Amino acid sequence: MEGRPFTSSCVFNVKKRSWKGGVQVAVAISDAQIDQLQAEVALSHWLAQALNDLPEEDRSALEERAHELFIQAVCWCKLDLLLHAGITQDNQCLADDRWIVEVRDTVIKRTNFITSYIATELDLIQRDVTAL
Repeated sequence: MEGRPFTSSCVFNVKKRSWKGGVQVAVAISDAQIDQLQAEVALSHWLAQALNDLPEEDRSALEERAHELFIQAVCWCKLDLLLHAGITQDNQCLADDRWIVEVRDTVIKRTNFITSYIATELDLIQRDVTAL
């Protein structure tokens, strides 16, 4: 995020059927939170196994992209919490310090979905990488 070097954000377009138009929601997450969540869901271990059969020169770019995709998935989980709590029809920013425990619990519960999402986006062969 601009002005906040250790924070990432994703911007989502959100529209409900009852609204005439959509809104934009920026979801912020700190690098420290991302690092902790990656450790808790053992993303590095999963990714190492998922990329094991690939040439070394391809792994670095895929690891970087997987990190970006993980941030997106975590922000998506955080947005889901906002949507379930109720959202107003205003452009808004969901700060990085909101729902830290709830985001952690949601990410842990959705680990298989997150790794499947990353595998799909990276075009990894689905040789049961969700079981890794």
